[in-house]
Amino acid sequence: MSILSSDVLVIGAGPAGVIAAARAGDLGARTTLVTSGAFGGMAATDGPAPVRTLAHAARLMREARQLERYGVTVSPPRLDYPRLLARVDAVVEEVARSSLLRRQIEEAGVAVHAEIGPVHFVDAHTVETATGQRFEADKIILCVGGVSRRLPIPGFELTATHSDAWALTAVPETLIVVGSGATGAQVASVFNAFGAEVQLFEAGDRIVPTEEPEVSACVADAFRASGIVVHEAFGAIQSFEPAPGGVRMTWTKDGARREAVAAVVVIAVGWVADTAAMHLDRAGVGVDARGFVQVDEAQQTTAPHVFAAGDVTGRLMLAPQAQQGGFVAATNAVTGSRESAARAVNPLGSFTDPEYAQVGLGEVAARQAHDVEVVAIGFDVTVRAIIDGRTTGLCKLIVDRADHRVLGCHIVGERAVELAQIAAVVIEAGMTVEALAQLPISFPTYAGILGRAAAAAVLKLR
Repeated sequence: MSILSSDVLVIGAGPAGVIAAARAGDLGARTTLVTSGAFGGMAATDGPAPVRTLAHAARLMREARQLERYGVTVSPPRLDYPRLLARVDAVVEEVARSSLLRRQIEEAGVAVHAEIGPVHFVDAHTVETATGQRFEADKIILCVGGVSRRLPIPGFELTATHSDAWALTAVPETLIVVGSGATGAQVASVFNAFGAEVQLFEAGDRIVPTEEPEVSACVADAFRASGIVVHEAFGAIQSFEPAPGGVRMTWTKDGARREAVAAVVVIAVGWVADTAAMHLDRAGVGVDARGFVQVDEAQQTTAPHVFAAGDVTGRLMLAPQAQQGGFVAATNAVTGSRESAARAVNPLGSFTDPEYAQVGLGEVAARQAHDVEVVAIGFDVTVRAIIDGRTTGLCKLIVDRADHRVLGCHIVGERAVELAQIAAVVIEAGMTVEALAQLPISFPTYAGILGRAAAAAVLKLR
């Protein structure tokens, strides 16, 4: 049996793995990259690239519906879903060719083995594929990502994951989405724009529960106004079963039994590490109570020669953070250094309608450590939002009363995700709210709401 040896073996070719392999190769290590699926991982096949393409199509549908408001007369928009899927495929292909560092990896001499199926550890330094092919290395970097969490509910096999939803070849007439985090909210928002009748279920008190209460309330109101039926604190699911027209979901609340039927039921209630069959114990790699690989600040696991980055660690499970983790993991694996991937500023956001985003501290956390001033400005008083007819939303700034630094920014509304990137720079730079208020931001732009909120904060501080 042949064994392919290298200095560094990277397992997984998503955002973390691609960057890790490129970095290790650039540092001069003999590097091998193996992945069970296609190069680029979920981010290229059913993650940011294809999902944002679908979200863009949803935005175009929404924009087309208000053309008459601006005196533009056209026929009602009609979605040709197969043509949209062809565009998604084209985007994914272009991203894989142009934006995933494939050329840099090859120029660095990295050996790439894609679509080889899952691998498992044979011993501390060797992994094996289902066909018996083996790879060994002095250092190993785990970047295998995650999979959707399953629920121990009768009939759960009748449900779909978010990946299944994005892979649908037609828009379902009816759709149930269980879980209203970033993934569930996005599935509900996109398919609602495409014409599906959507019900969104959240077990907690409010949808998008990781956001500020004002943001959650605004998103819920906007979803309901767009036709999505939002169920918050809905109770507990009892079962799924086949039904005419699709799948019946039965749940109980306050002793009452309720049910709903939809053509597709999507479960988006969390993410777990994709390591169940890897035999991590053979390499001495420990996992936490949730099954995620344990790593320290240097991305090193409990096995000194094994590092990990991306979703498999259970930390901020987003592409930019995965890329940063992969870079640091490779740097430390090759050089023996102890760099950290931890960053104080991590902008987060979702391309729903309306968009929402956050960066920095939330109000509760900020008040625990600081004396703060909080201001919120509605999109309905900003000129660009009024011009565009996109007045739903708000911008909330959290400011330290002692030194006037901006500690947090929370936005819901048009272009919220882009606006959060500006706020991230402000927070990372340690800018005062006065400095933000005095920035000559172009007018009229959506970015102007940051200046307006900053000016309101300055007045309150005085």
